Amino acid sequence: MKKGLLVFIIFINFIMVPVFAQNNDKNLHAEKGVVENVEYEDINQNNYSDKEQVKQIVTVKLLTGEFKGKSFKTDNMITNNPYYDMILRKGDRVILHTELENDNVTINYDIADIQRIDFVFVLLALFFALLLFIGRKKGFFSLVSIVVTILLILLVLSPLIRSGFNPIISTLIISIISSAVTIYLVGGLNRKSTSAVLGASGSLICASVISLMAIHFSHLTGFSSEECMYLYTSDSSLNFKGILTASMMLATLGAVMDTGMSIASSVNEFFTLNPEMTPKELFISGMNVGKDIIGTMANTLILVYLGSSLPLVLLSQNIDLQKFFNLNQVVTEITSAIIGSIAIVICVPITAFVTAYLMKKKNENETNIMIKNDNDILGD
Repeated sequence: MKKGLLVFIIFINFIMVPVFAQNNDKNLHAEKGVVENVEYEDINQNNYSDKEQVKQIVTVKLLTGEFKGKSFKTDNMITNNPYYDMILRKGDRVILHTELENDNVTINYDIADIQRIDFVFVLLALFFALLLFIGRKKGFFSLVSIVVTILLILLVLSPLIRSGFNPIISTLIISIISSAVTIYLVGGLNRKSTSAVLGASGSLICASVISLMAIHFSHLTGFSSEECMYLYTSDSSLNFKGILTASMMLATLGAVMDTGMSIASSVNEFFTLNPEMTPKELFISGMNVGKDIIGTMANTLILVYLGSSLPLVLLSQNIDLQKFFNLNQVVTEITSAIIGSIAIVICVPITAFVTAYLMKKKNENETNIMIKNDNDILGD
């Protein structure tokens, strides 16, 4: 009942939270289409490159929009650069960028990209099915927490940052709300979950402070990818160093929630088996469990960053190592991985201490109630 009420309150808050709308003029309107026919025309661009370029003359049928069902022809250049090239074939679904001509009446359609999202929905369906089949009730609440976290980031955090709010404070608040929602949904409304939330929140605060220090002393600019440059072109007034700190915090969020819940559950289990354990003994037991968690979780986080940055790792074979390890993007990735690992390590003692304190306080309260009840009975 409590969990259902919590879910209801969460979604009511989403309805009432003011979402700061972005300027729609900056958003590119898109339609969907399907390739009906492809013709080839060779072009020799001697003025720009010795490589021969190929032009595809593509017939596209609109699948959405005002002119749904209509077909048009457009050019698609193949420049022998795999980063930019789209080799289209009959039957491919594409995303179309629409733009009004100077007369504000005629609509011009260009192929923006190939539609790739379809199989992602298949993967999502498989993930949700496995989560519900294996996790059952816990899996359902985990699914709800995932949806809530995504909505918080997309519908609250992103508009807040784009509207000029401090990205670090905004991310910290959203991260704490997300961790509270996730942990309380999965673990229930109890002291164990409260301990995990406090532990995760404390480590996130520490991670944000360390991130600010790392960005300052390492002279990181916040421009570590092409997406940052596109965002700068769209809105140059944004605090990109703050956004970098925010991204480091979000990348750490899942790991510290996992660590906090594991430590809190362990200490709670020790206390359940032996209520006579002192807070010190509970703390030491939690730290012993945490030592095992630190080794695997920190290693997992480092591998996640290395896996996502594998092209950078391969690039190091062709560049002087001193120069490579001073690149802005490389230092940013290394810093993110280390700060995430630090947050995991910090989360262990914070959660162990808070859980030990709350469990023992709970025991003292229950003992006082029992003594009071016994006195009442003796008095009768």
